[in-house]
Amino acid sequence: MSRFALFLVLLVQSLLAASATAHEMRPAYLEMQETRADEFSILWKVPARGDLRLGLYVRLPKTCVPNAERFRSIEANAYTERWVTVCKGGLKGAAIGVDGLASTMTDALARIQYQDGSIEVSRLTPDAADFVVAGAQSTMEVAWTYFLLGVDHILSGLDHLLFVFVLILLIPNPWMLAKTITAFTVAHSITLAGASLGYFSLPQRPVEAVIALSIAFVARELIKQRPGERRLSESYPWLVAFAFGLLHGFGFAGALKETGLPQSDVPIALLTFNFGVEMGQLLFVTAVLACIWAVKKRVSVNATPAKLFAGFAIGTMSMVWLIERLSSFASGA
Repeated sequence: MSRFALFLVLLVQSLLAASATAHEMRPAYLEMQETRADEFSILWKVPARGDLRLGLYVRLPKTCVPNAERFRSIEANAYTERWVTVCKGGLKGAAIGVDGLASTMTDALARIQYQDGSIEVSRLTPDAADFVVAGAQSTMEVAWTYFLLGVDHILSGLDHLLFVFVLILLIPNPWMLAKTITAFTVAHSITLAGASLGYFSLPQRPVEAVIALSIAFVARELIKQRPGERRLSESYPWLVAFAFGLLHGFGFAGALKETGLPQSDVPIALLTFNFGVEMGQLLFVTAVLACIWAVKKRVSVNATPAKLFAGFAIGTMSMVWLIERLSSFASGA
């Protein structure tokens, strides 16, 4: 095996190892809506599967005292709590945090809406599980939060990255690869926008299962690739990418909706979240192409064995995902 082939093997193994521990991008969500001076209606939403929920607990300032009993429920793969609290002196300058976040691989989105209509949005991560309330934010600050959420989603969504990775291996022509990635981008942008705006929708669990199947399909195309033979994915790769991109867009939309996104935030959140997804995808494609180019410059190339390994390894992983997602769908977990 050439060094280039060994490089591809190691790269695939790294992606698959990451996928084994990668989290499903389902952030926790805190919404605080000021109903009257210093009184806030609170929604706290934590990812759950069946009766099991993540051990995440919101930490409000000590000046915040509940004035009603909490209502708890589990619905749509999420554990939710609703209650009303009074924060004497308001929230500005106070710290809000999420206990337990540091021991997870997820993040949390906090949204505060004040009586005057101004809003504040903050993203909490395992490395930064607290934030100090500013009192209000500019439109650009809110947009930046959703942009980072989009970047994080694509870079932690190994199923989407593996689909793009197989396209890179499958299409040697740079111009055709550019058109194919563009078709994938346009397609998932269409369904992300349409689903987020409520024009159409598909159930999230079947969508995630078909996304796994789409990865298996392109992996099979990579395995079946032969010199002198042109398969569908080689003759019309942009068409294949566009068709599956529509499905991946529903997956992105599901991730955005699971933040509990209020309708008032949809336009700016949709636009900047999508920009974040595209930026993360561009970073990934650039990094993979740069690594391949650097290795090709240094060693002789015989990539066929590595491509076969990549096809079988990624195809196997995608089928494992498919079985897991079908089982989850059937069990209702």
